[in-house]
Amino acid sequence: MKLLKYIIIGIFLCSSIVQADPIVTQSTSNSTVSTTGNTKTTVNSPPPSAISPSINSSNSDLCTVGVSGAVQTQILGLSGGKTVRDMNCERLKLSKTIYDMGMKVAAVSIMCQDPRVFDAMKMAGTPCPYLGKIGQEASEEWDANPELQPKPIKEGDTAGDTIVKGTLAGIGLASFLLLIL
Repeated sequence: MKLLKYIIIGIFLCSSIVQADPIVTQSTSNSTVSTTGNTKTTVNSPPPSAISPSINSSNSDLCTVGVSGAVQTQILGLSGGKTVRDMNCERLKLSKTIYDMGMKVAAVSIMCQDPRVFDAMKMAGTPCPYLGKIGQEASEEWDANPELQPKPIKEGDTAGDTIVKGTLAGIGLASFLLLIL
């Protein structure tokens, strides 16, 4: 038993005295890494916009109508607007104002500048006044001077129709030119 004890102590002492050589490793390596990939970029931005001007016509005392329009492409935008006089509205306001002043014949004369009113008055047997003459005398003067009678308006021959057609033609031309760009 003592022998066994000495053997164990001897093994323990031998193992602690013996030093092992360090492990040395040397390695060199060359490596090449290559990558390929697809990238996609999405840019979220608001679209270009040409905003047509708003034309305030809330004042009922004005006899105007607003017309506006806009055209936009990815590169260029155009917008514009204008006001158009409503001649019939002006005629009605003038006639009412003159009538309110007590000048009834003059108010009827203003209304008679419209060919529809002129024809209606003639058909009713109450012709429009002619240079201060009324009734039968006025009717005879109008018949003697037909070149002074208001000319009938052809269908689609109003100033508003002409302006709308011109505006649409301008917008169409501008759109075509922008598409060419």
